[in-house]
Amino acid sequence: MKSISANLNVMIKACEKASKILIRDFGEIENLQVSKKGPKDFVTNSDMRTEKIIIEELRKARPSYSFISEENGSENNKDINNTWIVDPIDGTINFLHGIPHFAISIALRSNDEIVSGLIYDPIKDEMFFAEKNNGAFCNNQRIRVSSKNNIDECLFAIGNNLKNKPDFSYRKSGSAALDMAYVASGRYDGYFQNNLNIWDIAAGIILIKEAGGMINNISLDEIENLKVIASSPDIMAKFREKLINF
Repeated sequence: MKSISANLNVMIKACEKASKILIRDFGEIENLQVSKKGPKDFVTNSDMRTEKIIIEELRKARPSYSFISEENGSENNKDINNTWIVDPIDGTINFLHGIPHFAISIALRSNDEIVSGLIYDPIKDEMFFAEKNNGAFCNNQRIRVSSKNNIDECLFAIGNNLKNKPDFSYRKSGSAALDMAYVASGRYDGYFQNNLNIWDIAAGIILIKEAGGMINNISLDEIENLKVIASSPDIMAKFREKLINF
């Protein structure tokens, strides 16, 4: 593995610090589910606490960079050409119900492209990261998209509730970020979802590209109502064909 950039190192440190709070909060969800107050307010607070730590750490290292985040929205600073994109808990519903499948997602947009991305699953302790022209990794091991070319042997991740049942094998995990990380690592063969926000997918975009995958053209000027179709180059055409009615 090539040495990582200073910016990615900042992202990793911010993520590691915030994840300690997230793991602690997740351990308390089971007790909250039987309380009068319930877990929803707690999860909202956990989102905000996690995001606050991440933003503080990123701002400390790069005070002029701008931000787009799930909880605080957009914040333009002196440097509008470099923007951190933060999702403190991708997979909040899973978190809410005590399901250990959620992630922290941080990306860096420089001008009109994502140049660094990180997706961290704190429960499984899996950190997926990628930088432009430097490859994609999981816990420092190089990852690649699937090499399957027979779509009947593939397993896809689908985020939407589909009106028609597709004629391919698929799963719904509840975390767009981890779905994309799993495509990058070859666990899933492709991923499709509509109505996404930029913080859901920004880190996943560069992960999939640097892992040798393909992804549809996504405007980084848009924040909401985004669509993702991603897979390996070998099956992209077949996957798109299967999705015509969805």
